Amino acid sequence: MTSLIDAVGAAPASATRRSTRDRAIYVPVRWKLVLALVFGFAWFSLSVWIALPWIAGIAAIMGRPLAWVLVTGVALLPGLANSFLLAGLLLDRRPVFAAVAVLPPITVLVAAYNEEACIEDTLASLARQKYDSAVHILVIDDGSTDATRARVQRYVEARDYPEHFAVELIGMPQNGGKARALNAGLARAAHDLVLTVDADTTLFRDALANLVVNQLQSPPNTAATAGTVLVRNSRVNFITRLQEWDYFLGIAVVKRIQSLFQGTLVAQGAFSIYRKEALLAQGGWQETVGEDIVLTWAMLEDGYRVGYAENAFVFTNVPETYGAYYRQRKRWSRGVIEAFKRYPRILANPRMNLPFVYLNLAFPFLDLAYLFVFVPGVIAALVFQSYLIVGVLTLLLIPLAAFVNALMFLKQRAIFRRYGLRVRRNLLGVVFFTLLYQLILSPASLVGYASELFNRRKSW
Repeated sequence: MTSLIDAVGAAPASATRRSTRDRAIYVPVRWKLVLALVFGFAWFSLSVWIALPWIAGIAAIMGRPLAWVLVTGVALLPGLANSFLLAGLLLDRRPVFAAVAVLPPITVLVAAYNEEACIEDTLASLARQKYDSAVHILVIDDGSTDATRARVQRYVEARDYPEHFAVELIGMPQNGGKARALNAGLARAAHDLVLTVDADTTLFRDALANLVVNQLQSPPNTAATAGTVLVRNSRVNFITRLQEWDYFLGIAVVKRIQSLFQGTLVAQGAFSIYRKEALLAQGGWQETVGEDIVLTWAMLEDGYRVGYAENAFVFTNVPETYGAYYRQRKRWSRGVIEAFKRYPRILANPRMNLPFVYLNLAFPFLDLAYLFVFVPGVIAALVFQSYLIVGVLTLLLIPLAAFVNALMFLKQRAIFRRYGLRVRRNLLGVVFFTLLYQLILSPASLVGYASELFNRRKSW
């Protein structure tokens, strides 16, 4: 696999006990949330005090209301978010699940549209999984116009998979979108646990077992558990290298902290497990751009919990051009707005993951502030030596973000080492990710937000 992560020998499917030190120092999750919020708002309060002269200087030119808006967007809110995340990382102690003697049968849904180049690799990675119970793999060909269907059929006929695995092809008459394809598979699912795997995704060893064990040993109200998605094609070019760090330091760690506070906000379609009864209670996947986030929020609004399995690894292909990346992230950000529009009550639902819901609500404002205030402010400072926007607090955000990223890296590296993975060195990539990644992400996100707010035509 071409990835930041390399395999280095055998690894256990799961550990069986915590260390003595971890058992001795136990802090209830609710208290961890309180401590993280206290730390975050302490940082925020200190930041406001430091920022008062800066705000006064901007107010003398633009007026006090606009000055507060600008400083909040480029310094105060980012500082609050980073300090809260930092506290969560420091307080996080992941549960360690014991191995399950008898794993339950599962259904795996693989929705595919024009995936002739990778669908057989995906099926082969599923067949290599060490999973002793029945695995029913349903490949739903969503009206592909290439050889996807023929290659799946060839794989089925070759029967190059264990006897207790079954692979079945469902052909949709025409392309109708991922949600419709997944619902067609759900209608044929025979088992109580249903997994989704993207057609361009390959599974690392024990991924199925680890994801199922996480789901089984989570609290009873856990409706779904998201796996850990990493980048497979990271060494193609600069864009894929940046995304590698996004998945490694950004997406995975945010899910980790969200699950600490009992509510991962997205059980992504690339690799997640669901209780079938919870899926049916929501009517399956809705035909939206962000079908996975909309489904997750529907479950959260109904009082379910959504977990995260840090040890269930898959590798997926990410966009290799900026145009493809732009379209993907536009869809993702549009999905966030779809979720808010369909489930606004989640904002008033008193749950431990509520801070992350409000952070998602603030994303459009933060992206606007970054692109139209912070970036011009940096240009003004570098070119014209005008430091009206680039103040002391914006400079303080740099070491704070660097410290958060360093802590993320150490946490992630420890997890991967435990399961036989190694992080390859890519210093230049992480520097560019830390300093410039938001510059390519924010334009796509803002267009996605606006597209949904103004009900632009949807496409998959």
